[in-house]
Amino acid sequence: MSLRPPLSLIGRLLRRSPPPAGEPPPQDAASWFGTSAAWDDLPAAPEAGTESEPPAPGASLPPFVRIYRVFIGARMALALVLLSAQLLSYALGNQPIWAALILSLVYAAQTLSIWLLPAPAEAQPRVGAKGTATPLRRRSWLATIGVDVVTLSLFYAMSPASGVNYPLLLALPVLMAGVMTPRLPALGVAAIVTLVLLGVALWGGDRSGQTSTLLTQAGLLGTGFFAIAVLAGELAERLASAGLSARGSMELARQQAQLNRLVIDEMQDGVLVVDRQGRVRAANPSARRLLAAEGMARAAPFQLRGVADWEPLVRSVEQAFIDGRWPAGGREVTLPLRAAQDSIGLRELRLRVRFTQRRDAQGPEDLCVLFIEDMRSIYARARQDKLAAMGRMSAGIAHEIRNPLAAIAQANALLDEDVSTPTQRKLTQMVSANVDRLKRIVDDVLDAAPGVRSDPGLIAVGQQVSIICEDWLRAAEMPAELRRTGAGGALMSTMGSAAARLAGRFDAEHLRRVLVNLLDNAWRHSSQTAGAIEVRLESRHRRGEGRDPREYLVLSVFNDGEVIPEHVERSLFEPFFSTRSRGAGLGLYICRELCERYGANIEYRQHGAQERRRNEFVVAMPAFPLLTAP
Repeated sequence: MSLRPPLSLIGRLLRRSPPPAGEPPPQDAASWFGTSAAWDDLPAAPEAGTESEPPAPGASLPPFVRIYRVFIGARMALALVLLSAQLLSYALGNQPIWAALILSLVYAAQTLSIWLLPAPAEAQPRVGAKGTATPLRRRSWLATIGVDVVTLSLFYAMSPASGVNYPLLLALPVLMAGVMTPRLPALGVAAIVTLVLLGVALWGGDRSGQTSTLLTQAGLLGTGFFAIAVLAGELAERLASAGLSARGSMELARQQAQLNRLVIDEMQDGVLVVDRQGRVRAANPSARRLLAAEGMARAAPFQLRGVADWEPLVRSVEQAFIDGRWPAGGREVTLPLRAAQDSIGLRELRLRVRFTQRRDAQGPEDLCVLFIEDMRSIYARARQDKLAAMGRMSAGIAHEIRNPLAAIAQANALLDEDVSTPTQRKLTQMVSANVDRLKRIVDDVLDAAPGVRSDPGLIAVGQQVSIICEDWLRAAEMPAELRRTGAGGALMSTMGSAAARLAGRFDAEHLRRVLVNLLDNAWRHSSQTAGAIEVRLESRHRRGEGRDPREYLVLSVFNDGEVIPEHVERSLFEPFFSTRSRGAGLGLYICRELCERYGANIEYRQHGAQERRRNEFVVAMPAFPLLTAP
């Protein structure tokens, strides 16, 4: 079954409209492997039953147009030679043949005008009988061939016995007809020329008495002209078929290139084409996003060397070129991407490398193709697989635990009423504290479990953050002199003026849950001195490819504790992971689930050693005008 119809359909779907005249193509229209102009410039195959449009000025001429121009040039050269021969004969003192001289002048003028003057509008290229572009319509090329046949026949008739072999010159219109016309008209032209030769032979034979000789020569020449017409037509058909085949192949190649470009541009994995000098020849949008802390890296070509954040990647590429091989499962590389305000976000990437040329191959240069995967995405897929199986089970278990917990709490309350010794009261208090802890764990599991999610509406995030921070300071376990915001207090608060005028789509109680959890963790792992924690609310713009900049509210919680080790950072947001023996390991997991529920994002960033507060947890949520908030 042929693949051409579906590929043609795909090609038409993928074909983009050209930019206005005088404007460069947009950057987005460029292929992931450089510009696509090389493919877009290829001529598209004509639709069945339609005529191809005239070529644009300056465009390359089709093969048959070039052949036609060669014929026109040959006609002009022949006319000049005939005219020069007549003039030279007159200059040498021979008696001129005025009819031949006038005919030479007229023929030279006619061929020169066709060579110099542009073709009229009706003579522009169209799809001809041979299936390819022919330069003239039927009446135009018939007139051109007819002029040649008549003119050269008159020359032969006027001086059949001269030293000039005029019959061979008649091969020019026969050859032109064989190449430029269908088989039947070409044979017709050969027949007309043969009749002319036979007629002149009969006329000349009567005068010279060599009728049989002249007829034999004319017959042989006529047979040769028929052979020329047939062979030229066959070669022209083959040329037309080869041209159509090449044109179809180029169209399929262009369609395949556009299809490959679409697939690669839509890939979730990044694709880079890098040479030995660290120069990126091509990069798809996913790779550009992975190489940038925010937004996208610049479009290819660009240099990997010289950018501090990309040094681990450069070293890996150089080592790959030196070794000439790469682990089949890939290799993990960590990029310390610096975002705004010199914050550092460690982005773990898995690299898989394929070489386009072996080390011992001969060629101008070596290229390697890098397939880049974000380890966060890999971890997220694995986490989703694990949580999908655990979610419903945990929710069911939590519901079943509630009933026994309620019975234990009631029984403990009854026992507490009848206790008479401090030891017994201490035991009932211990039971009550652990029952409350189990209730909190059950509530956390139920909050994180999938369920019906309603639209929370918009809230003034800046106002809510201020209230939550004040409430947290009053409830936190810390010295009384640190229970304030600002200088001398445990908490430093910074709110941008633009952020104060924006709202976010988040449930107020869930935002309190997230922020209180982050503040508890920040205080627990900080130096617990004045200024150990900072809460910052800002508005930032993030630009995505092909989209306008989107404004986000960025809520950051800093603390001055020790930086989180890499092996701990990987599991920060995993359920039931905790560095404390009495921790449930659900705090940050609940924070992430609540943030994702409202379209927000939470992540950990690490700052340089020169900063006091090196640990930062960031919550970014889409921002909306505060006027629309209730």
